[in-house]
Amino acid sequence: MISAPDLVETFPFPFAADSYRYSTNVEPAGSSVHTPAGRWGERVVDIDSEYENELTERADILAADPSRYAVLPHMRPACWDTMVTLMREMASAYPETMSLERNGQVWRWRNDRLGITQEFVFGDDASLPAEPLAFIASQVQEDIVLLDQRDGDLFGDAGVVTFAADWSFGFDVGMTFLEIHGPVPRLRESGVITRAREFLMRLQPGETYRRTNWSMTIGRRLDVSTERYHEWGPDRTTIQTVSDDEIGRRVHLRVEVQHLIRLPASGSICFLIRTYMLPLVDLASYEPWRVRTAAVLAELPDDMADYKGIIAYRDRVVSWLQNAG
Repeated sequence: MISAPDLVETFPFPFAADSYRYSTNVEPAGSSVHTPAGRWGERVVDIDSEYENELTERADILAADPSRYAVLPHMRPACWDTMVTLMREMASAYPETMSLERNGQVWRWRNDRLGITQEFVFGDDASLPAEPLAFIASQVQEDIVLLDQRDGDLFGDAGVVTFAADWSFGFDVGMTFLEIHGPVPRLRESGVITRAREFLMRLQPGETYRRTNWSMTIGRRLDVSTERYHEWGPDRTTIQTVSDDEIGRRVHLRVEVQHLIRLPASGSICFLIRTYMLPLVDLASYEPWRVRTAAVLAELPDDMADYKGIIAYRDRVVSWLQNAG
């Protein structure tokens, strides 16, 4: 497990000025983001000490609910493109444990963290032990959604999503970009979602951008998908009745670092979603973060607080943060 100081130093704290307002919030990927507590952001695919645990959790979720994985037939080339693109990212970031080599038509992938050595021929499903998207999803902590661009629009036509924050990938498969984001308040009225779609459709092959998104979760529960709402939904009510000590331990700031990659061979867009969580007790150990988080939550409009699922316990959390100094 990651220690509390390490969590704070490497945590992608999302709250800049006016950060509760929706914006495209997009910047080129790969550069470090420096915060007063530390830095993050050097890698597109980030591997930490929870690597094996989170991959085991993903495998268990997929075994129980195969709808978390879907590939429409025309997305097969994009899946191969995604696999090789992410392998290259991992080999570049972690050369001591991972490598990707090519000899003619034969590629050789090595992942010492998981004890994997695999030769394959690009495009030949029979050369892999699983479909290419499933194979790479079993080796990255990020959720993956692949967007196909056609007819002047973007469609979520493939992906592996096991750590969704109150949405259902199985329900969204095949929807347009605007349809997927339909439930988000203020997006259409502000024009943000239309600008985001236009930006994505202009991405050039190989270009990679990132953005952050945030919410809150009760407990360190990665899978808060709508399919499992019956398990985690009641926590939003019962958390109001617990002690202050439990509030600090159980309520987590949940941040998604999302990477957007225009795949070089297929032209599809690979949308990576990496989820990080920090309990309030650790967040409050760094005074500027405690103060800023309390201010953002207090100012958050009710419709946004409701959408993020925190309206029932928002006031309790604000009070806890304000008194934790």
